[in-house]
Amino acid sequence: MALSSVFGRGRGGFWDMPDPQDMMMTMFENAPAHSFARDAHAIASTNVDWKETPTEHVFKADLPGLRKEEVKVEIEDGRTLSISGKRQKEEVQTTDTWHRVERSSGQFMRKFRLPENSNVDHVKANVENGVLTVVVPKAETEQQKVRSIEIGGHSDKSEQAEDIHVGGSVAKQ
Repeated sequence: MALSSVFGRGRGGFWDMPDPQDMMMTMFENAPAHSFARDAHAIASTNVDWKETPTEHVFKADLPGLRKEEVKVEIEDGRTLSISGKRQKEEVQTTDTWHRVERSSGQFMRKFRLPENSNVDHVKANVENGVLTVVVPKAETEQQKVRSIEIGGHSDKSEQAEDIHVGGSVAKQ
């Protein structure tokens, strides 16, 4: 086989080969595992950034095409932040020919265990330009005060007054 036939520009050349991912998806298109894999991808594919500042924890999730009514933000079990929602599948017309379907649809959910210093009573969430921002303020901590603790017990000295000799005179302690 000549290299020109493999790397050639014409039909049937190397560059016209089908995408291996497309070939695999076509093979398993109607299998139940395909639906499960697609749904699992939808759950795990919601990208979330979590940063901590001196005063708060900030979560940002990419949710393109979703309205705020399609997203749910909850605090579960006292300190678990849950972000969930559902992406609707686009309606399929019998006259349409799909060449590639990469956008995920279905339900998604991400959960994050919040640190103990989180003030879960004052969480705020906002969606703007397809990005959900959840702000969890840190609980105010009391300033650490230094407090002396009296130590109980007996000292090495006896409880009775001792004579102390200072410069030739005797003093009682």
